[in-house]
Amino acid sequence: MAAENCPVRFGIIGCSRLAKKVTRAILLSPATTLHAISSASPEEAKQFAVTNELPETVRICSSHEEVVDDPDVDAVFVPLPVGQHSRWGVAVAEKKKHLLMEKPGAVDLGELDKVLEACERNVVQFMDATMWLHHPRTAKMKELISDPKLVGNIGLIHTTSTAFIPRQFFETSVPAGKPAMETMGALGELGWYGIGAVLWAKDFHLPSSVTALPDITKSSTGVILSCSAQLHYEQDNTVGIIHCSFLSHLTMELEIVGVNGSLYLGDFILPYKEQSAEFNFTWMAKFVERDLGWNVKPEKVEVVNEVSQEVLMVEEFARLVQGIKAGSPPDVKWAEICRKTQLVLDSVMKSIEIGCTCVTL
Repeated sequence: MAAENCPVRFGIIGCSRLAKKVTRAILLSPATTLHAISSASPEEAKQFAVTNELPETVRICSSHEEVVDDPDVDAVFVPLPVGQHSRWGVAVAEKKKHLLMEKPGAVDLGELDKVLEACERNVVQFMDATMWLHHPRTAKMKELISDPKLVGNIGLIHTTSTAFIPRQFFETSVPAGKPAMETMGALGELGWYGIGAVLWAKDFHLPSSVTALPDITKSSTGVILSCSAQLHYEQDNTVGIIHCSFLSHLTMELEIVGVNGSLYLGDFILPYKEQSAEFNFTWMAKFVERDLGWNVKPEKVEVVNEVSQEVLMVEEFARLVQGIKAGSPPDVKWAEICRKTQLVLDSVMKSIEIGCTCVTL
């Protein structure tokens, strides 16, 4: 069998909870196979293999270096704490392995650029693991918001991404309780999605300015537990509002409001169902006579998918890797999306640090 037709052989460094979903996707997809894993200790890796019912053919490595150095590994998924992304992302690329990186990309843009430059220099594919971008529902929504007759000029993009985690976790957990490792907290873990959604709705054009709102809550160790921010597009006066928090129950809402229509969904990051997803679309809404009601109700738009969004993600990644093996260049789109998201995230962090002052991009 030609090398470009063989399944892409993955290694995983870091057997955290974040690794479980992508591991399952790698095993489910015929385009990929899991070859090796490592964790903080061999015992942790062995327990991960048992818990997730990994095939006996998967190598349990004694160190991350062992996975990265393995000549039978084509690509590496890195779900390590963000403070370790730059070091291991560069290490993976320098070994000419393709890189699937857990989000956020890095602790800041400078560290992410080290990773992206290493990927470019070694001609390997980069992608961050923002799964919702790969769901067919996302493509359907883009189709609607791109039609000027349906949604029209966008005035507002509003997102929430929250998940309750007890405060004491951030006081005692390593590395979550140490700002040097996980400074961004909820902004990096959850706000990344909201920032990405605003950029996605605006065709990944950067906003003119970013301003953190004064509703910031931090742990005693400085980790951001909750925050909000405004992204302003001066040219067409679009406003994006993001809210992310570890202090509220689970939400993942996205609303896009245009001059003619609007979209709303309550599960944009992770669909309620694995093999179908929906959103509400409202077109040309107005009051009926004497303001006694509405002239329309939201239309439910359902999108059916044969496999989950994480499987679609690893299959798209594998397709790009196979293309590189066949002589095509890496697809830089995914690096550019990650870099722009990181740039805006850094700007929100800067705004927080200078007292919620406007930061111009």
